[in-house]
This record gives sequence, C-alpha cells and structure tokens, in this order.
Amino acid sequence: MLSYIVPFLILILVVVFIHEYGHYYFAKRFGVGVTDFSIGFGKELFGWNDKSGTRWKFCIVPLGGYVKFFGDRNVYSQADQKIILKQYSKEDQDKLFVLKPLYQRALIVFGGPLANFILAIFIFFSIYTFSGKDFTPAIINEVLKDSPAMVAGLKDNDIVVSIDGNEVKSIMDVSKYITMSTDELINFTVNRFDEDLIFRVKPNMTESEDNFGNKITKRMVGIKLGAYNNKVNHVKLGPAKALFYSVNEVYYVCISSLKYIGSMIRGSGDSSQLGGPIRIAKISGQVAEFGILPFVSLMAYISISLGLINLFPIPMLDGGHLMFYGIEKVLGRPLSQKIQEGFFRIGMFLLLSLMFFTTFNDLKDLGLF
Repeated sequence: MLSYIVPFLILILVVVFIHEYGHYYFAKRFGVGVTDFSIGFGKELFGWNDKSGTRWKFCIVPLGGYVKFFGDRNVYSQADQKIILKQYSKEDQDKLFVLKPLYQRALIVFGGPLANFILAIFIFFSIYTFSGKDFTPAIINEVLKDSPAMVAGLKDNDIVVSIDGNEVKSIMDVSKYITMSTDELINFTVNRFDEDLIFRVKPNMTESEDNFGNKITKRMVGIKLGAYNNKVNHVKLGPAKALFYSVNEVYYVCISSLKYIGSMIRGSGDSSQLGGPIRIAKISGQVAEFGILPFVSLMAYISISLGLINLFPIPMLDGGHLMFYGIEKVLGRPLSQKIQEGFFRIGMFLLLSLMFFTTFNDLKDLGLF
C-alpha cells in the first residue's frame, strides 16, 4: 500500500502545485493580492506566511488545491463588485481580482491549465533531449488468422505508415493510435512493395490485462509488430525537434481525450476506462517500480489531463470561469451573484456525480463490486 501512496502523493503534489502556481504567477504579475496558496483541502497540516502576506499551506486532503485572492468571500471569487467598492480603500481595490480588466482575469484563470501543459512539454522535452525518442519503423511480422486485420486485407511485411491520419513514426505509435481511436473502423495506411495502400479495420473489443495486471478493455486488430530490418532507431533530439515533438504530443493527447469524451457522450465510448484517484494511485505505484522515466512520463500525461479537464465549461472549474468571462464580454457586464451561485450549484452536482462514477469504476477495478 505504501508503495502506491508515496508515488501518488508525489505525482499529485507536483501537478497540483504547478497548476496553482500558474494562477499565482499571473495574479502577482497583474498586482492581485493572494491571501492563500493551498495544496489540498480541509484542515491545514502546516504552512508559513511569506513577506507579501500569502499563506502557503498543505492541508489534510491532498486531492487538489486552490489560490485565494484578496477580498474573495471564498475560493471561487464570487464577489459582488458594488459591495467591494464600498468596503475597500483605493489602495486595497488595486489588489482585488474582481476589479481587474477582463483580459487579466481570464489570463489568471487560464494560467493554471497553461502551467500544466507547460509542465508536460518540459517533461517530454527533457526525455527526448537526454534519453531520446524512438523512431523505429513498424513492420507487421504476422497477421493472425481470421483476425480483423486479415479480414481487412493487411498482410505480413506491410510497413505501417499511418493510423487514422496520424503518421506512425515509431513502432510505439501503433498501439497508442489503436487504443486512442474512437471510430468504429480504424484506417490503416501501409506501404506494400513501395505503394501506399489504405485499409479499414474493424477492431474487436477484448477484455485483457495491461503490463501491470490491471483489467482493461482493448481494441485488438490481430497483428504482431517488429522493427523494420530488425533495427531499433532511438535518437536523442536537438532542442528544436524535442520541443516540436513535445508540443505535438500534448496536442495529440488533448485532441484524443476530447474525441474519447465525445464518444462517451454519443454512447459509443467505453466509460469503464474512466478512473479516479484510486486508480491513479494504483497505476502511479506500478509505474514507479519501472523507474523514473516511466513515472515522470505518467506525470506528464496526468498534468495534461488536469489542465484539459479544468478547461471544461463547468462552473467551479477554470473553464466555467472563462465561460462567465465570455458571457461578460458579450453582455458588457458580469452575471449577477445569484445567477453565478446557481451555476456553481449545478457545477458542484456535475463534479460530485463524476467523482462518484470514477470512484465506482476504481472500486470495481479492485474487485469490490
């Protein structure tokens, strides 16, 4: 159990700190007063005050965090501007978040997800620069008999060029693109005798286990891969290429995640693969046993997920605030306090429902249901 908890806490503390620091950075840049920088919720375990008056603290429930701005009634910045103008002096008003120009408030809110994306880019950049990136072309060594790949027309010795329009630069890309595909048919472009051919493969959904023994539902097409000419091509990249591939990986994960969520909304996606803190803790502990590189790679993907989820237009999330700012831009005034609080109640219900659902999946994954 301890082998799961420690890696999980390290992972969560890093990605949450980076997220909240993104808010904090832009808040300080625009002169907003910050009273609290909290990692976790609930009772404070320990903390300290810096010279500007910010309370940096760690709380008992480490599943998140928040930055509280000067003058807020709560951590969600639901303050009434007219009341604030009467309560604070001109000097103090300059430090109030809600009185800042719209673009500054939007940047402060967007700063959290932006910091998560930057963390992921930095991790991938470091890996590609110092450890390297695999560029081994993928060749089909064997097409299993009566498999979806055989039915579609794939053959031994085909070189996989792209999957669903995504260029396959490495043998590692094949399983990734198959797994992240959400359509009923997967488009394979292969090179056969120097000619590019396109095949549409309908994968089988198979209950199996991953490398750690966790039960998962996988899309299987029935091919066995190998390295082209049996040569592995692992290359350390220069700064420009490392940055390009790092940004591209973050972009791909974001787009694929949105497609997956869209497939669940349409009813065609597998919602059982959604996990919460328990599953993340389990996987982080398992990955940590394989070394620092797999662990920081997982951290990058979790950071992307945290940044992306926070951009969803759900009240209480950063995306919900940005949605309010968009409405404010159109109307020329902010929504009333009463309307905002009504939206926040809806947001609370949606988030609690999602937490219940993911926790149920986690417990079912542990065999408790």
